Amino acid sequence: MTPLRIHYLEHVPFEGLGCIADWAAENGHTVTVTTFHDLVVLPDLDTIDWLIVMGGPMGVYETARYPWMAVELVYIEEAIRRQKKVLGICLGAQLIACALGARVYPHTQKEIGWFPVQFTTEGAAASLAKVFPAELPVFHWHGDTFDLPAQATSFAATGVCANQGYIYGGHVIGLQFHLEVRKADVLGMVHHGDDELAPAPYVQSAETIAAQSDLATEANKAMYRLLTAMYDNSSAIS
Repeated sequence: MTPLRIHYLEHVPFEGLGCIADWAAENGHTVTVTTFHDLVVLPDLDTIDWLIVMGGPMGVYETARYPWMAVELVYIEEAIRRQKKVLGICLGAQLIACALGARVYPHTQKEIGWFPVQFTTEGAAASLAKVFPAELPVFHWHGDTFDLPAQATSFAATGVCANQGYIYGGHVIGLQFHLEVRKADVLGMVHHGDDELAPAPYVQSAETIAAQSDLATEANKAMYRLLTAMYDNSSAIS
């Protein structure tokens, strides 16, 4: 692989790159970060190839509480305009959807734990057919959802949340769920967010989440396939 310059946006220290960092290291890519929970330094977009927008517990609509989010949204919008490859995860997918003009809002249900996602890779998402199986149990941690951005194609859903994944313009992908989390990352998120694990139809207990954390292995394999597909210039995601 020709080395990439990957930059990611981190909103909380316990939601990092996960296995994406492993994929980048194994393939010789350079990784840099902007930490919105610490020092905000956004690089010139001319100096990066990919932008990855990570998760976090805040809502896209909380710009009064998190004023840096308005700056971040402009940065994401410009990255998309410049045809950078952009990947968003959970909050990251919501931020991208917002940057593309879609509405982001609290969902009727929180979805926290290991639940299966159904994938439909047809039409504009056909390039993802070799990335995702028909169904895969993945890790979720979100209370918000979003409308599908105009001209985006949905390719993933659960019974409680219709918009779980989308592709836009052939170079932008949003995932509402977490393929990147390794077993230790899952346990770290539970540790930092255990106050959200109040009993609800789609909220698992800390014990249930931990007991299923080995499911991260297959999810990480899917993330590797997705990153490789995004890199591969022979793919439609280019």
